[in-house]
Amino acid sequence: MAMASVVANVPAACSDKAALHFGSAFEYETDCADVHAAMRSGQQDFVLLDVRGPGLYAQGHVPGALNLPQGKIVEAKLKEYPPETLFVVYCAGPHCNGAHRGALRLARLRRPVKLMIGGVTGWLDEGYQLAR
Repeated sequence: MAMASVVANVPAACSDKAALHFGSAFEYETDCADVHAAMRSGQQDFVLLDVRGPGLYAQGHVPGALNLPQGKIVEAKLKEYPPETLFVVYCAGPHCNGAHRGALRLARLRRPVKLMIGGVTGWLDEGYQLAR
């Protein structure tokens, strides 16, 4: 009998567990295409935050995104937004954990938050332009 590959060595979760796991991801994440579609259709019901530093933001950011570096996400900076405001955060891309740090800060401030997976890298991969 052949030995299992590294992939199959740990069996896949049962379908019910997999459905719960993958279904719950949508509570925490959105993607570049969905953000773009919402913005383009005029149905933007979230505040898009670029959580990188001002220098990187100036070099290129998602159009309409506000710059609030993850380390500066504090209640005082959010006071103009009602408590139910949904924030969508992004950083450079999958190689960067700044968006996760920003999302954690927002969650700890009891603010609704989702992470835009892919960040700037994903935005460009989808063929969308950056603003400067």
